[in-house]
Amino acid sequence: MRSALLRSAALGSAPPELLTTAEMGRADRSTIDSGTPGIVLMENAGRAVAEAVMRRHPPGSRVVVLAGPGNNGGDGFVAARRLAAVGFRVTLLLAGAPERLKGDAAEAARRWTGPTRPATPEALAAARPHVIVDALFGAGLDRPVDGLPRALIGAVNAARADGAAVVAVDLPSGVNGTTGAVMGAAIEADESVTFFRAKPGHWLLPGRLRRGRLTIADIGIPDAVLATVQPRCILVGPELVRASLPVPSLAGHKYDRGHVVVVSGGGHTTGAARLAARAALRVGAGLVTLASPADAVAVNAAANVAVMVRQTDAAEGLATLLEDRRFNAVALGPGLGVGAATRDLVGSALAGCRAVVLDADALTSFVDDPEAFFTALRARPPGTTVLTPHDGEFSRLFDKLPEIHEASSKLDRVRAAARRTGAVVLLKGADTTIADLDGCAAINANAPAHLATAGAGDVLTGLVAGLLAQGLGAFTAAATAAWLHGEAARLVGPGLIAEDLSEVMPSLLARLIEPPAVAESAHDRVIR
Repeated sequence: MRSALLRSAALGSAPPELLTTAEMGRADRSTIDSGTPGIVLMENAGRAVAEAVMRRHPPGSRVVVLAGPGNNGGDGFVAARRLAAVGFRVTLLLAGAPERLKGDAAEAARRWTGPTRPATPEALAAARPHVIVDALFGAGLDRPVDGLPRALIGAVNAARADGAAVVAVDLPSGVNGTTGAVMGAAIEADESVTFFRAKPGHWLLPGRLRRGRLTIADIGIPDAVLATVQPRCILVGPELVRASLPVPSLAGHKYDRGHVVVVSGGGHTTGAARLAARAALRVGAGLVTLASPADAVAVNAAANVAVMVRQTDAAEGLATLLEDRRFNAVALGPGLGVGAATRDLVGSALAGCRAVVLDADALTSFVDDPEAFFTALRARPPGTTVLTPHDGEFSRLFDKLPEIHEASSKLDRVRAAARRTGAVVLLKGADTTIADLDGCAAINANAPAHLATAGAGDVLTGLVAGLLAQGLGAFTAAATAAWLHGEAARLVGPGLIAEDLSEVMPSLLARLIEPPAVAESAHDRVIR
């Protein structure tokens, strides 16, 4: 899947590649250099924006097009012309002097035959718009907005609060397309119309919360330019997950699907490991064993049927257990407790070449000496280790690193952590972000708000481990597990508790995996 994640794929309604603003610029230039005039791309973009307005509003509606001085403003001029041509009452407000318009944007402005007025908050309010087309800045904004632009953003949001609909060109003005950051202030849109491919900022918070519905329009940029652009980030979706899921063979057996060891805490902290173990089994691992300290064997055995339980005391016991090479994936951290004992267990798990997932206490136990932890991780074979922190765990472990401080987005932070550790890092959240050592990255954004519940992260740990045991690489397993986790939560709906996630996994997997064809035998039917 790692290569599939980063290749062009015409799968489903939303292409998976996410392009930074620089990458989108290269796609534009490559298309123009190949013979498509820039004004053609601008005309197509403006038409797509106009069509978005037409889909939801009738002719005669009052539309304010708020145009900036760059190509985003040029798209706005085209949209204004097309809307006016079919009966919308269009007011075009330009931020900046008309003579500042250059190239294709100047040509689009020349083709607009209506009046162009200076953009001010007062002019916007006086137009009493039903619809506002935000064509101020687009995705490339890289500095905080102030002065008149900030006042215009406030005026647009005030008009929206009074009932006006807002359609943003590319991204709401004020949102950085690469990072998703709000640059001081940002428009809140009902719909964003972007072109060719979505940007990371459409999916990373807080930008995702400002963009409204997302429409990706074809404006004439061919998919072939992706070979030149070589994007390094994708949005995980069902088609890519379907292509990555391991499918059992009729000729296979349970040992073909791997054997996961989940390390349990002791005393009253055993539930987290049981959640992870059940998830690993539900996602398809052939066998799962809970490695349990003596004081938790009874409760773990009583609470499990399909999951096996083995008494394994301390790091030495885990090391002895893992001498059996049939155990090909280990998950530990949930419910283990923070301290030296957990650090020693991690050391036993990291020895050898088997796949390892580290979460929760397995990460927090190293906050006082993270470099020793990073050194141990870097010594492992590439593609065999996954870290699955939430924001707090990530911050405690990584925030003292200078490269994390210099990172401009969640995506960059996760990439920096992956480079430092040599592991695949999955930073959980509504915009779960995954990266590997080489900078390949994925964003998973299907998790509903009610997934934020106790134990849900433990289930994710088990899903990753179960997929690793079945032979998926670390990046692929992490991205696939994140999507399955979110989709399972969506299927359960409000009222979700962590135990529900594993129980809907069979029906979810059945929807994704078509059963293999079975050849008829003489016993399959009787002809009378």
